[in-house]
Amino acid sequence: MANQFKHRWRSDLLIVLGLLYLLFIVFTAFLNWMLALSGLVILALSVTWFVFNETQFDKELAEYIAGLSYSLNKAGGEALLQMPIGIVLYNEAERIEWCNPYFNQLAGGTETKIGLLLNEISTEFEKLILSDKESMIIAINERQYRVRLRRSERLLYFTDITDVLQIKKNYYNEQPVLALIFLDNYDEVTQGLEDQVRSTINNETTSIIKAWASRHGIYLRRTASDRFLAVMNEKLLAAVEEEHFSILDKVREITVPLSHIPLTLSIGVGAGTETLEDLGTYAQSALDLGLGRGGDQAVIKWSDGAVKFFGGKSNPIEKRTRVRARVISHALTELMLESDQVMIMGHKAPDLDAVGSCIGILKIAHANGRSAKIILDREHDVTGVARLVTELQKNRNLWANFISAEEAREKVTKRTLVVVADTHRPSMVVDPDLLDSVHRIVVIDHHRRAEEFIKDPVLVYMEPYASSTCELVTELLEYQPNERPLDVIEATAMLGGIAVDTKNFTLRTGFRTFDAASYLRAHGADTILVQKFLCDDLDQFNQRADLIRRAQVYHSNIAIVSGEGGKTYDQVLLAQTADTLLMLEGIRTSFVIGLRDDGQVGVSARSLGEINVQIVMESLGGGGHLNNAATQMKGVTVETAVNRVKQAIDQYFEGGLS
Repeated sequence: MANQFKHRWRSDLLIVLGLLYLLFIVFTAFLNWMLALSGLVILALSVTWFVFNETQFDKELAEYIAGLSYSLNKAGGEALLQMPIGIVLYNEAERIEWCNPYFNQLAGGTETKIGLLLNEISTEFEKLILSDKESMIIAINERQYRVRLRRSERLLYFTDITDVLQIKKNYYNEQPVLALIFLDNYDEVTQGLEDQVRSTINNETTSIIKAWASRHGIYLRRTASDRFLAVMNEKLLAAVEEEHFSILDKVREITVPLSHIPLTLSIGVGAGTETLEDLGTYAQSALDLGLGRGGDQAVIKWSDGAVKFFGGKSNPIEKRTRVRARVISHALTELMLESDQVMIMGHKAPDLDAVGSCIGILKIAHANGRSAKIILDREHDVTGVARLVTELQKNRNLWANFISAEEAREKVTKRTLVVVADTHRPSMVVDPDLLDSVHRIVVIDHHRRAEEFIKDPVLVYMEPYASSTCELVTELLEYQPNERPLDVIEATAMLGGIAVDTKNFTLRTGFRTFDAASYLRAHGADTILVQKFLCDDLDQFNQRADLIRRAQVYHSNIAIVSGEGGKTYDQVLLAQTADTLLMLEGIRTSFVIGLRDDGQVGVSARSLGEINVQIVMESLGGGGHLNNAATQMKGVTVETAVNRVKQAIDQYFEGGLS
């Protein structure tokens, strides 16, 4: 191209010079015609040479272009047919019109694939064509191909990326993983045992954990009598996940003599990053999350924030000592003394446990000379709470401490302490916006810890073994140095909170539950008034009976109730129906499903302990306790919700949920 341009520039210059020379000859002819004639001859010879040279150049250029075009066409054809990239042209019916030999090879066999439907090669092609994606990874004959689509030309390009994916897989498989292993109740169950028995239990536990680690190729190091550090990679972690952390069940089989209490294990795993410091942080956070959910489970926390749970099939073991309660009580006192006021709130649509525990925290604040207010959800028409509020309104001094969320936001300052009771999920508190406007938050709860958690609390007191939050707050009251006597209505409200969460002391009770109830009874708690809070009206009783008539037995001992289509039910009614079903002979677990007033489908689940309904409900977006859980579903019908519940139950029995 450069030579062609140079030649063209030179030709133009010669033409210009020739024209100037011709003008010179014309001018010379007036002076000397002989000299002009000689110049004309020279000009004619020059023009002849120039024309011949131009003709020769154009001929050579044409031959060069023809040769180059032939080479390009030949190379393009060979590349199209021989290059290791599959090319397919298909028609409107998604039938192959043309393909190169490489595609025939990758599709299997040497015969041509022209005329076949794309779906005969792989059903994934239809997904790619119908989607708005430009490419997709499709497996053909055990090889992975990146398939790129040009819709306007109906062209498919296939690039073999099997080796690349294998290298990528190997890279991720070798990523380091740290795990912290903790014996939840080692000190509790071995307390008071002889040294020989303690040593036997210790050796047996260590042997089981070491055998498990050795079988999977995991490096294990004991860091304390009840703690281990495990180092593995993501490939080994996947193998451990596949067997659902069977080490949890093996350790649980170790039963301590005399006490007959099984040992339980909690494992916190950090994964998804190469930084060892971050892995350690994720592992510790995962372990804290597992312990906050009651222990006896494994929790994997990835660098992208994803969390996965395994285990959690046993009830949390009640701690025999109250040391932590005393420490938390004193820490709460210090935080209150450092604050100018205390704002207390429970969860939305509060129950007796939420309101009763808030009243107990209010009493602690007043005992320390601090102004405190309880933020009460206006939607407090839940059975029992509405009656409690009526009684509270009769006590003007106590009722003056209840305010709305709007009033609380007007009063809050930088030194305000917010105490959240009976929940730890920010989306469930009465006023989630209030959490963003303060820097000092205390969480007191008895539920198993969920993935969603209030951000950066200064103090957390979560004990899943406890029957209720009222039980925890009662113990905190007992350790207050400036204890003030409870009014009858205050003690009754807290006793009602314990009664409602234990179904009148029949479920989830321990000796500390009865100790707390005894303390409240000694301060004037009225058991008759508690029963008044919990009693049913005739209409509610009839609605519950109608739901029970619709019960169906699933898996021989599971009762599933679905409400009538189009009819709405109160969430409390669903929960009470689930409780009542457990009183029927042969029913060990119950699920009650019905349409709520807000358009969501509510599910209440109860169990006598054989099935962990919390795991089942967590798989459906809810949560709760081992034998008391619930969830809500948006945009589905009751029938769809019933099918989802049944699928979750089936997965639980098949080991797919953990």
